[in-house]
Amino acid sequence: MDAATATATSASALRTAHERFLTSLGTPEGVRRLVADSWQRCAAGGVQPDGGRLPPLRGTAEQLAAYRRTHPLVAVLPLFRELLGAGAADDGHVFAVGDTDGTLLWVEGDTAAVERAERMHFAEGAVWSEAQAGTNAPGLALELGRPVQIVAGEHYSAAAHGWSCAAAPIRDPGTGRVLGVVDLSGGGTIAAPPALAAVRGAALAAEAELARKLTASAVLLDPGGRVVRTQDASRPGRDGAVHLMALGRDSALLECDGRVHRLSPRHSEIVVALALEGRGVAGDRLAVDLSERELSPSTLRAELTRLRTVLGPALLGSRPYALLSPVRTDFADVTSLLAEGRVSEALAGYPGPLLPRSDAPVVVEQRRALEQQLRGAVLGSGDARLLRRWVDAAWGADDAPAWQALARALPAGSPQRAAVAARARALDTESTLLPRLPQVRRHAALLQRSGS
Repeated sequence: MDAATATATSASALRTAHERFLTSLGTPEGVRRLVADSWQRCAAGGVQPDGGRLPPLRGTAEQLAAYRRTHPLVAVLPLFRELLGAGAADDGHVFAVGDTDGTLLWVEGDTAAVERAERMHFAEGAVWSEAQAGTNAPGLALELGRPVQIVAGEHYSAAAHGWSCAAAPIRDPGTGRVLGVVDLSGGGTIAAPPALAAVRGAALAAEAELARKLTASAVLLDPGGRVVRTQDASRPGRDGAVHLMALGRDSALLECDGRVHRLSPRHSEIVVALALEGRGVAGDRLAVDLSERELSPSTLRAELTRLRTVLGPALLGSRPYALLSPVRTDFADVTSLLAEGRVSEALAGYPGPLLPRSDAPVVVEQRRALEQQLRGAVLGSGDARLLRRWVDAAWGADDAPAWQALARALPAGSPQRAAVAARARALDTESTLLPRLPQVRRHAALLQRSGS
């Protein structure tokens, strides 16, 4: 059943399906599969279905204004206004642009519709992720990574049952990373195919415009999708900034001067070690960082000579060995987000352990420290959605304390709570029979053995 079919479903039938699900918390019936799955996630995450708790507002108006000025989608806002704004105003609808967390950055359109939307906190600065607002098109488009439509009673929150919406994610043309979402919201006509085609077309047009701009400037984004560096492509490497990506991969990627280098596992270890040292390191110290066994100076010099051939002498210096340009790393990004208390963004920016098969002491130490910080933040958050993402990942699948924390975080009436608690008990029993490594480190060890 698609959105057009759902539109033909009577409002009373959708309301009945919604009430039946909230009463029984079983498998939703009479709704589309993507809606049923979303309702179950909302129930497991403790989203209020009666509309009594509206989506939260993010920061102050001044903070939002500052955030919007640096967001990459500000560059295509005029395009959205041209493609969607006039039509939304004429048809009594609103269009919205949000970031990767579902925070609405701009909400514009028909004045009366904008005012009506504000009453349910569909307003600039409000967080309309699925986890905060329940089933809705912007949140679900971000959750699934594809365009979606949500019709009236398909919304999980009763506050939005008078609305229909269509939304599409917008991706960075350089990396494929989702930058945000564009949405049309309004009456029943939004549930028709032309509305979905309109937001899909607007998203594709925005991506094409961003790709065009990338030919004039190289844009580097942080895990939250914000611009952290803009470099004039006509003068490559002018600011000397370098971006290193080493999480969840054995061969690190190093971006420099508009080029991306895929490093060998040993060169990945060296670059990570130099990035951690910052100001440079002597050869004997670097040798200790890279291996518990004695690494001869000639072997190390040979590896560094080969690495210098890849990176160029302008980036890799010697006496001491150092990266000669500022380096931004994905593992430092995660650490910074954790320090700011932005656990959801940190977890979203963590595709896996740092160089998981590496046994270089400096890498192992940094990998363990980051894993411990992230795991502690997730468990300490008490957030069912974050805990679910943790245990669903390979490195958290056998983490008994995380499963226990998830069981405590789920609502008492949730059908998933018993299953989660049973999984936690099974893992706890297993841990009494087998010597137990911290779960994240066990995952890295398994990866090491599989590659040997």
